[in-house]
Amino acid sequence: MQGHFESGVAAKQHRTGWFFLLPATLLIVLLSFYPIFEAFLISLKKGSPANLQWQSPLFQNYIRMIQDKQFILSIENTFLYLLVQVPVMLILAILLAQLLNNRDLRFRGLFRTMVFLPCATSLVSYSLIFKSLFATQGLINTIFVNLGIFKENFNFLGTPWSARFVIIFALIWRWTGYNMVFFLAGLQNIEYSVYEAAKIDGANGWQTFWDVTVPLLRPVIVMTFIMSINGTLQLFDESMNLTKGGPANSTITMSHYIYNYSFGKGVGNFGYASALSFIVFIMVAVLAFINLKVGDKRD
Repeated sequence: MQGHFESGVAAKQHRTGWFFLLPATLLIVLLSFYPIFEAFLISLKKGSPANLQWQSPLFQNYIRMIQDKQFILSIENTFLYLLVQVPVMLILAILLAQLLNNRDLRFRGLFRTMVFLPCATSLVSYSLIFKSLFATQGLINTIFVNLGIFKENFNFLGTPWSARFVIIFALIWRWTGYNMVFFLAGLQNIEYSVYEAAKIDGANGWQTFWDVTVPLLRPVIVMTFIMSINGTLQLFDESMNLTKGGPANSTITMSHYIYNYSFGKGVGNFGYASALSFIVFIMVAVLAFINLKVGDKRD
């Protein structure tokens, strides 16, 4: 009798749990999984948005993508930003968090706010600010010429590699404080007695950071890495507002290229743009899965 009662209670709790999960599950399916499925179907079509027809052969958009040199260049640019900006940004973020977590540091709140403030700036505004700073007659050129580093003004945004550098520099400035907040929260959950024990054992500052702080922050590091990869692979605002993808599309990102085919070239080619978007989705999913597997050290 007791066992039957307990099984009945467990079944009721199970149904109640699904009752609370159902609204969120339906929203995720309708707003995430259904659009992904619909985008895949559209990626197999051609024609104007009002008159989409199935491709022949069916995967023609994906075949075209492989032969699209401009899309290949956008992939190279995006992964360049990813490989340079993400590690530098996360290293700076964790070092700043370590520094600003020092309980003996005066004005910690002020310094934390100053580092986080760039994140509160709108994406369009900060892109325009960097565009002005690195313009041919901008502040950076003025400083470098006055210091004698440059003999004459340099066109940062008109040269492919320097334009890519400006985008990377802007990304680091914008997002370092955002990731620092996550690391700071993780550090504040580490008992101070752990550091005292490491100090008693004779560990210096670097050993304490590498052997104590980093392992305890591994879940936060994995999370910020996945978010940064996700954001960088979908990078759009900086490419659009800083360089317009130029010079000669040399700084264009995948999302900017997809936007051009969707809305930037008159009548949108939604079929091809959806195929490009689906590839970006697969890249994000694969890299996130790899990061989760590498970062998961549970036995």
